[in-house]
Amino acid sequence: MSVRDNTKRILEELQRNTAYLDDTQLSEAADEIPKAGHIFTAGAGRSGLMIKAFTNRLMHLGLSVSNVGEITSPHTKAGDLLLIGSGSGETDSLISMARKAAAAHVRILLFTMDGASSIAKMADTVVVLPGVSPKTVHQGLPIASVQPMGSAYEQMNLIVYDAIIMELMDRMGENAEEMFARHADLE
Repeated sequence: MSVRDNTKRILEELQRNTAYLDDTQLSEAADEIPKAGHIFTAGAGRSGLMIKAFTNRLMHLGLSVSNVGEITSPHTKAGDLLLIGSGSGETDSLISMARKAAAAHVRILLFTMDGASSIAKMADTVVVLPGVSPKTVHQGLPIASVQPMGSAYEQMNLIVYDAIIMELMDRMGENAEEMFARHADLE
């Protein structure tokens, strides 16, 4: 197998996995995001990297957003949204964060492989994305992966996040030029 062949296998897998996306869940997620006072994003590991990319695009849309743990992240208030990306939904630090958010009347939106996870039980909105991981406690979607660990889930995160951005662009009347005007210029 070559790198090119492996790339084709990954893309074919992701294409098949789109059949497991739930339009209702995705629409609910897209509804939650723009009505938040402030959006806090959180994730760990590679899921955390994907959520940071989403945070960046939400900022490009002109939304008030920050990644938890950044020094400029503000205090929460009722009406805010905590957007978590967690394949297992069982990461201790994210469970603790979700508990704090719920106590502060912050809504919780979770992207996960496990719709029965600890964080899913606290979340107001749950989007189950296809993927395979040895860390998933409950039965996820009935799929296998040619990729190691949670790669298929993490890739689906990034693709779905970008698809949500495209949906929000339509809803908000935004275009790429307006978004680019918000792009960092001190790089």
